[in-house]
Amino acid sequence: MDLIDYIFTDSNLCNVISIIGIAKNSGKTTTLNHLINHFVDDIKLGLTSIGRDGEKYDIITKLPKPQISIRKGVIFATAEKAIDKSSIKFELIEKTAFNTPMGLIIIGKALDDGYIELAGPSINHQLKELCENLKKLGCNIILIDGAFDRKAYATPLISDGVILSSGASYSDNINDVIEETIHIVNIFNISEEKNPRIRSIIEKNFKNMKVGLLNKSFQLTHIKVPTLLGLEKKVLENIDEDTKYLIINGALTDKLLGEIIKKRFRIKDLTILIEDPTKLLASSAILLDFLKTKNTIKVLNPIELLAITINPTSPFGYEFEPTEFMRKLKKRIDIPIFNLNKN
Repeated sequence: MDLIDYIFTDSNLCNVISIIGIAKNSGKTTTLNHLINHFVDDIKLGLTSIGRDGEKYDIITKLPKPQISIRKGVIFATAEKAIDKSSIKFELIEKTAFNTPMGLIIIGKALDDGYIELAGPSINHQLKELCENLKKLGCNIILIDGAFDRKAYATPLISDGVILSSGASYSDNINDVIEETIHIVNIFNISEEKNPRIRSIIEKNFKNMKVGLLNKSFQLTHIKVPTLLGLEKKVLENIDEDTKYLIINGALTDKLLGEIIKKRFRIKDLTILIEDPTKLLASSAILLDFLKTKNTIKVLNPIELLAITINPTSPFGYEFEPTEFMRKLKKRIDIPIFNLNKN
């Protein structure tokens, strides 16, 4: 089954899909172009980006990049200066109030096929509102070109699903690429908290606290700290044998998980609850060590990882054997994987 057939079937249809990569040049734009160029006729496609993409040369590495293709009829949102660098004719639909370093974000409709440079908003609530505007214009599928290492823009507040691009550009060691890909998959696969009583208590209070503790009697205590960062030890001092949940409204990092690992003989059967997988910023080694303790992590809002695409070729002059790359990933990952670079 092709990626198009898989993504655009009724059972997998998501309204807003973010495409993110494990590194620069990992195949994210190739994945985006594949979807744009092959979407079925009854799909009205919307297109935007977080940050800037689609330029001819990477602004950091100076290496040539694949341009983002666009088809006639696609509705897009990009910055004014970015559309000036694009090769299409378009109909201006709306000029938004969202400002970027490349000017205001405009919404337009492509009048012919060509290439487009995307430069979308870099603020979550602006991107969410922009997607809502595209839906009101009739778009039933919206693709978000996510920037490298900006997994926060795959948040379920914006996206219904995510496609992850993995590629040789991350490292010339194929096993390192495999491990990083698995680490990101593991993050997106964190279990959802489904207990309705617990969800009800936390959802009513989540926005008004940074850190909270829920005990066996379902009593919620707010830990009054301005931020968790740098105060991890102080927060953990409040945990006792009656504590069942540590609720974090913010990022969960190596520092806190490391402190719990050190205290694993005292802190047991604890569930750390975070908003969604993008808030987990732990390294692979620390996360694996934490999961060996008698504690766990759950999310209020899960994100569906729809598929993985691979790019066995690096712009730095080396490549992996495609069959081996695919085989090693499939051996350890139980979601569809597609090589869009094969002839």
